[in-house]
Amino acid sequence: MVTNTAQAEALQGLLARQQAQFMASPFPSLDVRRAALRRLRGVLKAHAHQLAAAARRDFSARAEAETLMVDVLPSVLHINHLLRGLRRWMKPSRRHTELLFLGNSARVMYQPKGVVGIVVPWNFPVYLALGPLATALAAGNRCMIKTSEYAPHTSAALRALLREAFDEDMVAVVEGDAEVARAFTSLPFDHLVFTGSPEIGRHVMRAAAANLTPVTLELGGKSPAIVSRSADVSTAARRVAHGKTVNGGQICVAPDYALVPEEHAERFAQAVLEAASRMHPQDSDDYTAVIHDAALARQRALLDDARALGARVVSAAMPSGGRRLPLHVVLGVTPQMRLAQEEIFGPILPVLPTAASMKPSPTCSAALARWHSTTLAMTRRKPAPCSSARMPGVSR
Repeated sequence: MVTNTAQAEALQGLLARQQAQFMASPFPSLDVRRAALRRLRGVLKAHAHQLAAAARRDFSARAEAETLMVDVLPSVLHINHLLRGLRRWMKPSRRHTELLFLGNSARVMYQPKGVVGIVVPWNFPVYLALGPLATALAAGNRCMIKTSEYAPHTSAALRALLREAFDEDMVAVVEGDAEVARAFTSLPFDHLVFTGSPEIGRHVMRAAAANLTPVTLELGGKSPAIVSRSADVSTAARRVAHGKTVNGGQICVAPDYALVPEEHAERFAQAVLEAASRMHPQDSDDYTAVIHDAALARQRALLDDARALGARVVSAAMPSGGRRLPLHVVLGVTPQMRLAQEEIFGPILPVLPTAASMKPSPTCSAALARWHSTTLAMTRRKPAPCSSARMPGVSR
């Protein structure tokens, strides 16, 4: 086991080499950037099934089709989008001048930033690594990627894939535990991208602030699914069930809870359970498991807390065993329950009724207040994370 000092020095050396290479060629041409994106797309397509097999080992249960749909395909589509728009985004942008400078002209020149650090979560270990990487490469940057220690097989597959396409001075994969992650986020990158929980995001931003490193945060929260009084209950339930069971509910934008007119709440809850059972029958092998034992224990603790405080918990007839947790619908939720206060990040769906007057119940009001304050406190926009080059949503 290498020491913390040795880890930090190795990371600092890698960053220094990438920075030196960037300074030797700080304005990659359109052709160079497109070539890098095509190489990335090529190795991704060639290794798609190996990535799916690796993700299955990390989750213990995850269908190959799901990894291809939620991790590989979005990465390929994102690269295609970058290739189509890159020439236009690289062009200088004219600006009007003030009356005092009437005889002058002004343009914004979009430039790469340098070396971008990318911290990848475990829930989408391919897309949330290669999506930011592709954007960074399109913007003319070099990248260091810290993968999640909870997805070691996918991390190893990504490392092998990227080594086929890029030298380590261009794109490097860093593996390791929380100590390595702390050392990584303390490096003086030119930009840092983090996807994960608000709790860890605060530590990341604090570490980056010491170096005045700009940070892009994509954080979780409590995202409600709102069912209106005029909605088709069966259709709404099917859609919510799908959003809550893809990747075992382990998605930051999965419906955290549902706000449903009180006269439809029971029917909606039953329809969600039936839809989930049809999507993932008990003999199916395609339902994604919870990522590790501690995460599974937390999901069960949320359910136990709700039951202890008087909630009614109903489970769908879905695959179980191992770390697979069927979708649970929770009725009779009160603000004191943990699942009303914390981001759930798993296959548990509280159903909160709204009154006939469309005024929310006290529990709904408390949930909405937490959601609103959380949303205001978080950076929920997703700017392309790495450049003053004009990528979609990038600050200049």
